[in-house]
Amino acid sequence: MLKSKKLKKGDKVAVVSLSSGMLGDKQFIHKFHIAKKRLEEEFGLQVVVMPNALKGSTYLFEHPEARAKDMMDAFKDKSIKAIICAIGGEETYRLLPYIDFDIIKNNPKIFTGFSDSTTNHFMLYKAGVVSFYGPNIMCNFGEYEKMFDYEKNAVLDIFFKNLDNYEIKPSEYWCDDFVPWVEKNINREKRTKLDSKGYELLQGKGVVKGKLLGGNLEMISVMLGYFKDEWYEGDHDLGANTKVLADKYDLFPKKEEWKGKILFIETSEIKPTPSEFEDMIHALINYGIIENINGVIIGKPQGEKYYEEYKEVLKKVIGKVRPDLPILYNINFGHASPITIIPYGIECKLDCENKKLMLTEKCLED
Repeated sequence: MLKSKKLKKGDKVAVVSLSSGMLGDKQFIHKFHIAKKRLEEEFGLQVVVMPNALKGSTYLFEHPEARAKDMMDAFKDKSIKAIICAIGGEETYRLLPYIDFDIIKNNPKIFTGFSDSTTNHFMLYKAGVVSFYGPNIMCNFGEYEKMFDYEKNAVLDIFFKNLDNYEIKPSEYWCDDFVPWVEKNINREKRTKLDSKGYELLQGKGVVKGKLLGGNLEMISVMLGYFKDEWYEGDHDLGANTKVLADKYDLFPKKEEWKGKILFIETSEIKPTPSEFEDMIHALINYGIIENINGVIIGKPQGEKYYEEYKEVLKKVIGKVRPDLPILYNINFGHASPITIIPYGIECKLDCENKKLMLTEKCLED
């Protein structure tokens, strides 16, 4: 996997809206201004807004080619060192006909986002470039009042310091306090709760290693053919169309590509029922992912909804086919709050006895 250079103060970072265009909508644009100020003042970066990134939901829904052009132009621009997704959404798959994988391969750079950005990460993975399931503009860099220290430290440790043998530690706190995205709340700080559970080992023993691969479970299961129409707000063909385009452009990693990997998965704000969660885990099994991997790390469910129920599903379903497969639960990434950064294609060590997770190679070039 190709690695980009670590960040330093003064570097340019691009903002792109590759799925939802809501960052540019009148009622949300203040989130962009918060993020821009934070990236400049707290991280010392220069923020470059790609030409279509703030054109709003309607325009970007109607023009996937404009979203894709921003992505391609950001990769081609040698002065840009990192690309930050505005937010997720439902339909970044519509960029696929306009993606030049050679441009990505020939211009590796930091790319971060989560949720529907899973599709973008698979684009980079197909091109052979390391990317990062991590913070985006609206949810993280544009957080009201202050960015969680846990998130800020992950950005500094991985993107700037590029630490070697980096342990991804559990957050000592978590948050289910959603502050509505309205400008009057910009000075409201979220309430947090003590996380006394830490990482939980559901099964497995010893130490296993493997390169990280995964993303949002709903997006993965959609590409594997499992989805519910009610997951989508308007266009009920989105699920089927996502799979059609993913298949056409050979986006989803083949069964053999999962051999020896550490799978990372997390659920979204949809909060799938335990039954839906079980169906999605079965989709992973049916495709051949579970039989090939060395271990699994599971993100904390948003708001800890179905926290215990998901654990039981994992032990029952995966435990039946691979009872010794290590499963580490309650990891802070994706739709959890706060979140760390999970790098695609980087080797990871999962220590069952000590319930530790460590990146055993540097994520970037110094």
